[in-house]
Amino acid sequence: MPTRIGALGAAAVLAALTLTGSASSVDPDEGRTARPAWEKMLAVPATFLRDSYGPGQVARFVLWRHEPGFTLQFFRVDPSAKGWGRTAMQGSPVSRVYSYGPTEPHVPISLRLGSWPTGLYYAELRSSGLRGYAPFVIHPWRLGIHRVLVVLPTFTWQAYNFRDDNHDGLGDTWYASSAINHVRLDRPFLARGVPPHFTAYDLPFLEWLQRTGEQADFMSDTDLAGIYRPEQLHHAYSLIVFPGHHEYVTLHQYALVTGYRNLGGHLMFLSGNDFFWKVVRTGDIITRRYRWRRLGLPESALIGVQFFRNDGGTNKGAWRVVDMKRWPWLWTGTGVHVGSPFGLGGIEIDHMTRSSPNGTHVIADIPNLMGRGNTAQMTYYERPSGAKVFAAGAFTLGGAHDPVECRLLENLWDHLGPPTREPVDASRADPCA
Repeated sequence: MPTRIGALGAAAVLAALTLTGSASSVDPDEGRTARPAWEKMLAVPATFLRDSYGPGQVARFVLWRHEPGFTLQFFRVDPSAKGWGRTAMQGSPVSRVYSYGPTEPHVPISLRLGSWPTGLYYAELRSSGLRGYAPFVIHPWRLGIHRVLVVLPTFTWQAYNFRDDNHDGLGDTWYASSAINHVRLDRPFLARGVPPHFTAYDLPFLEWLQRTGEQADFMSDTDLAGIYRPEQLHHAYSLIVFPGHHEYVTLHQYALVTGYRNLGGHLMFLSGNDFFWKVVRTGDIITRRYRWRRLGLPESALIGVQFFRNDGGTNKGAWRVVDMKRWPWLWTGTGVHVGSPFGLGGIEIDHMTRSSPNGTHVIADIPNLMGRGNTAQMTYYERPSGAKVFAAGAFTLGGAHDPVECRLLENLWDHLGPPTREPVDASRADPCA
């Protein structure tokens, strides 16, 4: 999609357009080997040629090996259904079952999608007793069907995809080797097609949305990169939510979201280590370049905090309420007080820097999680433009399984989300109880 940056009034962003090169440092997760071969053998590997489609569009998908025959059915993701796992997705069927005869790999097959509402979907493929999933996003038919936008981290999902298609014993990702600096976006995921870490990083927020009945538009990274100007986003959406681990973004995405914030748009970052690396997209390949802070664009200047520690998930801890006086509405109905614990976060943690916007304050933290002084910081700030920005500061504030998290997200939605909402059904059970 075309990527033209709107007028942001930020000289640093424009200067970054001329910077190229490869990353000079090694990620803490690098050096892993490819996942076991059995994970590919026990699946029906297939992928759509795009990570997102509009309602009623023709979708194209390909198999990644010969199948003697297979069936395909479309599902909308059902976050609260039982049976979710690292190798299993659950959903509600939205189509009939399509049957196909013998099919060769990489031969595109076209199917027209239904007029389905925006959200996350997948095709379930079955062949010879095996099963595979091919997820994709349905974006809204126009911007602003709902006044909240949820962006799913489809680039980051592929960066964590250890599928080894060149059969060299390493996953085709920079996490497997520092000699690799590019990733293909059109590959099936391992684990039968379930996006990496999806059930831990993304699913809890989708379950919170379903439980509370809140409505939102959905986009992939490709969709977001296809929007020309921040004014378009600001006109359509009161709030943009990045619910999962959104580590890899293009310059256009970074500039677009920054411009949206500068115009007064509200943002919620519910994981950690977001907007960490600049990637360049060429066709169906993203290439990792520089960390944004090396380009003079520290992510804390947008998010409020930025990544500083990773322990591979060996330690998790409860957030602790730090500040209730500055923005008391954040904690309405939670029943907490300063020092109260809630939730569970960790894996990668963020903190404030000198680049954090004026007025950024820590509202909760996870003290000394990764050693003395290595504290995760949950922050919130407001700007004169009217922008309100919340950041969880650790993996992951999903809201589905902790009543304080749930209520905190509801309070944020009330203050950052649509200016007008459907009246709440008083007879409905409290989703955060």
